[in-house]
Amino acid sequence: MHILFIVPGWPKGSFWDVLFFKFPPLALATLAGMTPDRHKITYIDESIQDFDPSISPDLVCITAMTPLAPRGYEIADGFRKRGIKVVMGGIHVSNMAAEAAAHVDSVIIGEADEIWPTILADVEENCLKATYRQSAYTDMAIIPTANRSLYPTKKYFFENMIQTTRGCPYKCEFCTVTTFFGGTYRPRPVERVIAEVQSLARQPGYIFFVDDNFIAHNKHTDALLSELKNQRLRWVCQAPLPIAKNDALLQKMAEAGCHGIFIGFESLNSKNIEIMGKKQNAVEFYEEAIKRIHAKGIGVYGSFVFGYDHDTPAVFDQYLNFANKTAVDGAFLPVLTPFPGTRIHDRLEKEGRILTTDWSLYDMATVVYQPKGMSVKELQEGFWQVNKGFYSMSSTIRRLFRLSSLKRRSNIIFMPMNFGHVPAIRKAYRRFKSVSAGLPCGQI
Repeated sequence: MHILFIVPGWPKGSFWDVLFFKFPPLALATLAGMTPDRHKITYIDESIQDFDPSISPDLVCITAMTPLAPRGYEIADGFRKRGIKVVMGGIHVSNMAAEAAAHVDSVIIGEADEIWPTILADVEENCLKATYRQSAYTDMAIIPTANRSLYPTKKYFFENMIQTTRGCPYKCEFCTVTTFFGGTYRPRPVERVIAEVQSLARQPGYIFFVDDNFIAHNKHTDALLSELKNQRLRWVCQAPLPIAKNDALLQKMAEAGCHGIFIGFESLNSKNIEIMGKKQNAVEFYEEAIKRIHAKGIGVYGSFVFGYDHDTPAVFDQYLNFANKTAVDGAFLPVLTPFPGTRIHDRLEKEGRILTTDWSLYDMATVVYQPKGMSVKELQEGFWQVNKGFYSMSSTIRRLFRLSSLKRRSNIIFMPMNFGHVPAIRKAYRRFKSVSAGLPCGQI
C-alpha cells in the first residue's frame, strides 16, 4: 500500500512561512517508524517543498495545527474527489472531530500509536471506520525510533527531535497539551531514548528534546541525564521556571550537554499569571532565574504571551526593556490565541470576545479576540512592535555580544537563530501590512 503523509503549509509570506528555521512534525516520523516495511511511504511538507496534487496514493494521512486545518481540509477534499481515502489527526482535529469529519473519511482522536496497525489493516480490507480513538493513552514503552529517512535531505534547519516524555503536570488555561494528553505525564524508557539518540545520522550532536516538560519525573530525568552525559551531545529542551531553583539539576544538565532551555515565562504581570493558572511562575524570580541558568553556560529561550486581560499597551516596551536587561538569548513572542479545546477559548467565547472562527487566522500572530486592556489594533501593532524590536540588529547585539553572553557555549545555537529572524520578521511584517485590509470585521 502507498501511504502519503502530508503536512499542510502556511500561506506564502505569512509570519511562519518566511522563517528559515523549519522543524518537522515528529508525530509523522514516529508513525512511519511503526509502519511495516511492505508499505511505501511518501512524505510532503508544503512549507519546504512543492505539492503535486496528481500523486495517487492508496491512503492520505494529514496532520495539521489549528491555523493549517483549513488548508488540510482543502487537500483532503481534493483527494476524496478522486476516490482516495483520507485520514486526519492531531490536536485540532481531536478537538473539532465533527468539523473534520465533513472533509475526511476517518478522524483520529487523540494519540494514534497503538491503533495505527489497525487503521492500516482496515484500509487494506476496505473497512475504514469514521472515527478511531485509543482505549487508553499510549504506553511509552512501545514508541519506536522515529523514521527520519522520510524527511527531505537538507530542507529542515533542525530534524533531530526526540520525545522522552508526553504530557505535562501543569494545567495552564491557554495550553492545548493538557486537553490532548488528559493531564497525564508518561516517561519513555531511558534505554529507548538512548537507542534513538544513537540512531541519529544527520548532525547527531544537536538534539531538541521536544517534551513539554523535560524534568517533571525526577528519577527518569536523573537516569536520562546520566546516560546523556556519556554521549557527548549538544541539546536543548523545554522546562518550567522552577528548574532555576535546582542548582544541582542545572549542573547535571550542563554536564550532559544542555545548551538551551525553552521556558514559558508567559507574562511580566503576576495578575495574568494567576488567571493563566501557571502557579509555578513567580514574576519576581524571573531575572534571578535567567542569571542562574546563564551561570551554567545554558541559554534561555523565553515564551511571553501578549494580550492577556491585565496587559496594556505599555507591556511591549516593558518586555523589550526586560529582554535587554536580562540578555535572554531568544524568545517566542505570540499574541494570545484561544485555540479550540482550551479553557481560554471557552472563557472568551462565554464572554462574547471571540471575533472569528476562521482557523487560518489562529496563527499566534493575528488577533482573533477582543482584549480587555487595549484595542485589537493596539494589540496587533504591539505584537509586531515587540517582535521587530526583539529581533532587531541592535537588540541582538545588546543581548548576545556583552562579555558575559559571549562566554556561553549556547551561542552556537542562539546567534544563528537571532540573526536569521531579523530579516524574516521584517519580511513577514511587510506582508502583514499589505494584506491588513482583509482582516475580519471588528479587528481594526
